[in-house]
Amino acid sequence: QVQLVESGGGVVQPGGSLRLSCTVSGFPLNIYAMAWYRPAPGKKRDWVARVGASGATLYDPSVKGRFTISRDNAQKTLVLQMENLKPDDSAVYYCSKAGIQADDWGQGTQVTVSS
Repeated sequence: QVQLVESGGGVVQPGGSLRLSCTVSGFPLNIYAMAWYRPAPGKKRDWVARVGASGATLYDPSVKGRFTISRDNAQKTLVLQMENLKPDDSAVYYCSKAGIQADDWGQGTQVTVSS
């Protein structure tokens, strides 16, 4: 069975930082591209950061330069380091496989950026 457990969210002031973690089980993390998602208009979720099995990364323009996605295959963990947070970053963040293969979801972790 696939399990995805997100953690690390919280309440921070604008300009603050958070480190989100996702622990995965039930599939071999090392061969899958992974992504962090948040809700988007017209669909349940859209990706904000992706990392391939090779470690290559892609970012939505709204977070590029502020967020860093990484993976630790040995620990079966996906990380999103969030810097210089803005109120518009507030959302529930989810991790899953990247692209069309994203068919399993955890409960997400809430990020709230507010003064």
